Amino acid sequence: MSEAPSAEISREIARRRTFAIISHPDAGKTTLTERILRAGGAIQMAGNVRAKGERRRTKSDWMGIERDRGISVVTSVMTFEYGDCVFNLLDTPGHEDFSEDTYRTLTAVDCAVMVIDAAKGIEDRTRKLFEICRLRDIPIVTFINKMDREAQDCFALLDEIASTLALDTSPATWPIGRAAKFIGTYDLRTKEVHTKEPVGEDDPRIIQMREEVELAEAALPEFDRESFDAGHLSPVFFGSAMKEIGVTDLLDALVAYGPAPRAQQTETREVKASEDQVTALVFKIQANMDPNHRDRMAFARVCSGRLTRGMRLKHVRTGKQFALHTPQFFFARDRQLAEEAFGGDVVGIPNHGTLRIGDTLSESEDLRFTGVPHFAPEILRRVRLDDAMKAKKLRQALVELAEEGVVQLFRPQDGLSPIVGVVGTLQLDVLQSRLQGEYGVAIGFESTPYSLARWITGDRAKIEAFQDLNRSAMADDLDGDPVFLATSSFMMRRTIEMNPDLEFHDIKQIGMASV
Repeated sequence: MSEAPSAEISREIARRRTFAIISHPDAGKTTLTERILRAGGAIQMAGNVRAKGERRRTKSDWMGIERDRGISVVTSVMTFEYGDCVFNLLDTPGHEDFSEDTYRTLTAVDCAVMVIDAAKGIEDRTRKLFEICRLRDIPIVTFINKMDREAQDCFALLDEIASTLALDTSPATWPIGRAAKFIGTYDLRTKEVHTKEPVGEDDPRIIQMREEVELAEAALPEFDRESFDAGHLSPVFFGSAMKEIGVTDLLDALVAYGPAPRAQQTETREVKASEDQVTALVFKIQANMDPNHRDRMAFARVCSGRLTRGMRLKHVRTGKQFALHTPQFFFARDRQLAEEAFGGDVVGIPNHGTLRIGDTLSESEDLRFTGVPHFAPEILRRVRLDDAMKAKKLRQALVELAEEGVVQLFRPQDGLSPIVGVVGTLQLDVLQSRLQGEYGVAIGFESTPYSLARWITGDRAKIEAFQDLNRSAMADDLDGDPVFLATSSFMMRRTIEMNPDLEFHDIKQIGMASV
């Protein structure tokens, strides 16, 4: 255990705000991200995923397929300063096909901003992402977006959040006007009116707002910091990311009561951010952010201490020393050297495949952070290579992209071509696009007889005997751990019944051998 933390570390950690933005696709998440960056002075012109030409050049959606389709398919990391706080903003994929990337990202944040479409309310993807946050007791700040369009009644929206998510709501701001007449917000905490244009006290929109605020203050709970930190109550902000209304309200609130870096759980103990000893968790790998250099970047959350450029940390999985020659802060695709970073910060660490998702870096102690899983894929496809001369290049590319988490890679033990596992078909499109664009390898996909994949644990001799009997249905994952491929749910149940001494898992903790 470390000594009492230094005053500098404690002060710097108190300034950190590390949060993710989550939402259903098309709720305006990426647009809100761009406006937050602009409000924070990080960019001069915010992009818009639905705009044309240069205005569409969003900073957070930098990958080609993201710009082509107007969606986020990878988590972008952006570090900037605002209001004497250092913000680490993680823009997660909204599409359910990339839920595993989003889940891993949520292991690295202390707070989440939940974006809700004012017309559509709570949607399926929002609900699922919220449930992930609840599992980790992550505090939620709610931003009800698109108030400049036709929207549901505000009280109905708040009631839907409370009833659907079992989450208390406390409005922090209230909209002034609706749809085309929406011009700003009223801050219930400071009693200030923030509008895009001058408005008189006798304006019907002001009169309506005051009547609704009076009702809201009487009927809804006041903001309670303890309840918010525990994940039971969410402050609610109304606005329009497109019109840049309500965005500064949200940022100021994150400065005022956004949680500082939280303690992180390991297999043996809880690590507090204020500890002097440095620890870090790798939660994401991104290959080829700079196609000219074929780089591989590991994104790590600094969980404790003060990380400095040039220091050497222990790579716990391998037991070897790892030198931090060029740790970097990121602004989506752009980057700058990080001379130092503190608990709560997210840094990029260039490496050549040494670091993997779930790895722990530690200044001295042998620790393994928990809660970073692989989920069993729902779709299995065999990879078909169009040009046999590129077989070696394909093998390398599949390993790199699997380490990154784009897909899961399974190597059949009978020697047939590799099988990739994904949650949704859009992941296959991304894999195909990136193999062609980044590696120059054209592939197709073929169906397999398998529909389920399960990791196997148990006595090694019994696992080997099972593998010998089921060679055509066995594969090794990226770590070399055995995976059973079943043709149907019925076959899976039957296999489990016939092998009571073995365990079949649909979740594998990353960084831990499953055998």
